[in-house]
Amino acid sequence: MVKIRDIELGDFPLLLAPMEDVSDPPFRKLCKQHGADLMYTEFISSEGLIRDAAKSVQKLDIYEYERPIGIQIFGSEIESMKRTTEIVEKTNPDIIDINYGCPVKKVACKGAGAGILQDIPKMVEMTKEIVKTTHLPVTVKTRLGWDDDTKYIVEVAERLQDVGIEAISIHGRTRKQMYKGDADWSLIAEVKNNSRMRIPVFGNGDIDSPQKAVEYKNRYGVDGVMIGRAAIGYPWIFREIKHFIETGGEELAKPEIGERVGAAKEHLRMSVEWKGEILGINEMKRHYTNYFKGISHFKPYRTKLVTSMDLAEINDTLDEILVSF
Repeated sequence: MVKIRDIELGDFPLLLAPMEDVSDPPFRKLCKQHGADLMYTEFISSEGLIRDAAKSVQKLDIYEYERPIGIQIFGSEIESMKRTTEIVEKTNPDIIDINYGCPVKKVACKGAGAGILQDIPKMVEMTKEIVKTTHLPVTVKTRLGWDDDTKYIVEVAERLQDVGIEAISIHGRTRKQMYKGDADWSLIAEVKNNSRMRIPVFGNGDIDSPQKAVEYKNRYGVDGVMIGRAAIGYPWIFREIKHFIETGGEELAKPEIGERVGAAKEHLRMSVEWKGEILGINEMKRHYTNYFKGISHFKPYRTKLVTSMDLAEINDTLDEILVSF
């Protein structure tokens, strides 16, 4: 049984990666329904939360059915991150997660996210202060290093454990790689196999099928896997992996068109309800391709779905897909 403090996650937990403008409550609800064991919010800016910025505050929305749920925070200033931790704690998540992995320029170049990988002592000090600030378990999401010359993750993970984190998720790329090339899990395995490590080690990067999840589980010995891009528009990935593991290698049938349309409509409805019509419709656009992946002659319908800003028209198109396929 993998545990983060007293939170039981099962024998091989599947985590939903925090993804900006993706892992919001509507999407998390679908992933939870299909087997995600632990989910994280979109990352929340410490400076934004302290300023009471509407977008940052809205990301604090969590619901009982999501538990266990972690709220992820990022920032470059230790005092701001401590204040943010105090604000977040009041919303009663199960876990506080620190983002030391986001590679995007506007985050990393300010010394936050993966940017802090250029200053390991500060990373360790910030983590220590956040752990001291909260009674909740603190976890970390990070990368192998800033670039090929600074892959210090084995030492970094040990030092973060020593200041009190209770689990670590490692994306098998450097910041310089962004999302290009193959994720290197060999260093994730080194972290897991370090005899001094006592906390759960979760691997992240390129898990896009049940076969790969099991292969990486067996080859690298991680405690669980974190799934990001493969879950976008395809929450069924979690149940497919679980079925594959439980049955010793039997593939679960892909969702039929009725289930795909039903999920897309429900996701759209919740997205509009939670974010408003314009933002809700816009942010659904990244999901449609995966909702209907593998369906031949789908392109004209996809074009309609991603170009229309009329809610009734989008729902009509989804109904049309149901009849046509």
